[in-house]
Amino acid sequence: MQINVLGPLSVHVGQMDMTPTAPKPRRVLALLAICANRVVRNEQIIEELWENSPPTSVTTTLQTYVYQLRKHLQRALVPQPVAAGLDSTPTSELRTFAGGYMLSLAPEALDSLRFEQLVAQGRAALESGRTEAAARILRDALALWRGPALVDVTPGPILQVEVLRLEEMSKSALELRIEADLLLGRHHELLSELVGLSARQPTHEGFQAKLMLALYRAGRRSEALGVYQGARKALVAELGVDPSGDLQRLHRAILEGDPSLSEAGPPPIGLESLAMSIPRQRRLEHRQVGAVQ
Repeated sequence: MQINVLGPLSVHVGQMDMTPTAPKPRRVLALLAICANRVVRNEQIIEELWENSPPTSVTTTLQTYVYQLRKHLQRALVPQPVAAGLDSTPTSELRTFAGGYMLSLAPEALDSLRFEQLVAQGRAALESGRTEAAARILRDALALWRGPALVDVTPGPILQVEVLRLEEMSKSALELRIEADLLLGRHHELLSELVGLSARQPTHEGFQAKLMLALYRAGRRSEALGVYQGARKALVAELGVDPSGDLQRLHRAILEGDPSLSEAGPPPIGLESLAMSIPRQRRLEHRQVGAVQ
């Protein structure tokens, strides 16, 4: 069985679509799946489904939804003939605990679990200086997204928090992948992607900084400076704040043609958090070489 939450909710066994259609059981399944391998308390499920207006028979109603869901999952996991090309090994289990429920899922059975694993692996690869591997792993992680998380499920307050957590992790993974690509000298290939990201999120200083750096390395310094001016106007207009000190320092470094912004070296100290995250070991090596010289 494969459950997907990074996009529309779906439950598949081989080629068979087993996604529940009733709204409330769908939302219960979405909540249990997105919180896979964690106990979700009854109060949380009740708040998710009814917020401050639960029905009088809320306990019985919740038990009915869970019973229906358990039967649905059990039907999905009935061993299929080997000829159908399906693995009959169960990959999920809806378990009851005192005061809550937990959907146990193997990482390969849930796209968000695989996503989180790949992001952790990609981050570790980047921090250890395995930049090419980091870029590949993070690209694979981001490819699991098929749209906004649970786009076809109306979320309550608990699901909204979980969806936001995944979306923030997706943004972080995207930034890490772009950092890896910048380290690999792929600034030309990144330009169109960064232009789109910066236009959609004009107050996201990380994306603005990465676009400035990519433009500068592509020999388009005036455009890099223009990105800074656009970001400054957006920050003032939308948030009432000036650019951060790091973004201002990157702007000055571009104005001055600082050689440390070139492809061959890391950006000036204090700028890497915005423009690119140089793995710690590479920063140490760079400083050691400078000390010897």
